[in-house]
Amino acid sequence: MQAVPSEFLDIDRKARANKPFFDLDLRPPEERSCDFDDVVIEFDAERAMVEAARCIHCPDPAPCMTACPTHNDIPSAMWLIEHGRFEEAADLYHQTSSLPEICGRVCPHEALCQGSCVLNKHQTPVLCGELEVFSVDYKRRHAGRILPVGAPTGKRVAIIGAGPAGLGCADQLVQRGHEATIFESKPAPGGLLVYGIPNFKLPKNVWQEKWEEFERAGVKFVPNTYIGKDKTIDELFAEGFDAVFIGVGSEIDAKMEDTPGTDLPGVYEATDFLIRGNVERDLLPPDMLQPLEMGKRVVVIGGGDTASDCLRTALRLGAEEVTCLYRRTENEMPGGKKDRKMAKDEGAKYRFLTQPVKFIAGPDGKLAAVECLEMKLGEPDAKGRRKPVPIEGSNFSVACDTAILALGYWPDPIIGKTTPDLEVHNWGLIAVKDKATGATTREGVFSGGDCVTGPDLVVTAMVGGRKAAWAIDEYLRKKSASGD
Repeated sequence: MQAVPSEFLDIDRKARANKPFFDLDLRPPEERSCDFDDVVIEFDAERAMVEAARCIHCPDPAPCMTACPTHNDIPSAMWLIEHGRFEEAADLYHQTSSLPEICGRVCPHEALCQGSCVLNKHQTPVLCGELEVFSVDYKRRHAGRILPVGAPTGKRVAIIGAGPAGLGCADQLVQRGHEATIFESKPAPGGLLVYGIPNFKLPKNVWQEKWEEFERAGVKFVPNTYIGKDKTIDELFAEGFDAVFIGVGSEIDAKMEDTPGTDLPGVYEATDFLIRGNVERDLLPPDMLQPLEMGKRVVVIGGGDTASDCLRTALRLGAEEVTCLYRRTENEMPGGKKDRKMAKDEGAKYRFLTQPVKFIAGPDGKLAAVECLEMKLGEPDAKGRRKPVPIEGSNFSVACDTAILALGYWPDPIIGKTTPDLEVHNWGLIAVKDKATGATTREGVFSGGDCVTGPDLVVTAMVGGRKAAWAIDEYLRKKSASGD
């Protein structure tokens, strides 16, 4: 339900639909590709009010609201921003989202809220992602943000994983009075937000300010603790936790196991490359302290958002030639168009219908080239995407001294292997009995995010964590009522 009912607004929708559109202001490519600072120039108050006034306030539920995984009340927020009520708009976003300042920056808005905006029919959509960022940042700067904490229940919940799912869960648990303790295998909280998304998309200070909000609310953090290796879920229950949430994401890189040469010096998995290329040394895990040895000619294999992040990171680290190799056409690429355009503007090249089949060493034993096959598109697969088919005898080589494999991710199967009665499937994904609650086959254990769904968006992982928190709250209250 929209807080500001659209049917009662006295506005000229036709005139609003015809207002001029001004796209996001970005730093020039030649400037931004030389550093890791934020690419987007943030709105000022006037610019935000003008952009929000383009919203035509569709009937409830508006398409943008429906398309948003959090179901943010976007039209009402637009009305508040239009009238200079920025802090109220921020409060509205916080009602439905645990990470609005982050989702506003990293969500693929063109596929969600902005993609569903009815202005797409004749004009350009309202830039609702940037307006979300503006209002939440404004509130933080001018009034601060305090995460509401509920009356203590005495119940303790262990959260495994400090990424979007775990944070969404912790946010909702503390608001209901439960004690939340997050266990994380890495030195710092944030998961993907720190160790996966480059600074030029999500500045680390934004995350740091958000984490301080969690700390003030009493969320506890236990770093460098790998659940499944250092400690089991059974041990967590033995320590007195009343419930457990698994939100470990998908951090195991997909391999090219049948491709010769992937073990050559100069061949990196995307996770390793992004962490060592983007994260400050004092936040790095001990096994990633060795500096990157990146050459001048870089190829990135893959077509998702991670591939775009790798391309843009390589350029910022000094690569002179950066090329994406993808086995289908650009139309089949799963990554966001916005990030891909930014990568192209910054100097990245793309070679489509190209399948690497061998990594070739030079005289020094290090990577010198990638042998590839030309491909063509065949019949559609089970998901409707046309299968890439190799063209026999079309072998050719691409010279490079660094290759980055950005092929997707799988969850670590270790929790499933070390937790009795916890059902897993599809190479380690946690099986849930009910997607709405995240309840697993093990009593008192809940799960959400990428370790349940497979690789997905920050926002969907966060929503999974929030929903699981509501179910955990109900579970704990029922146990208390029954005397357990």
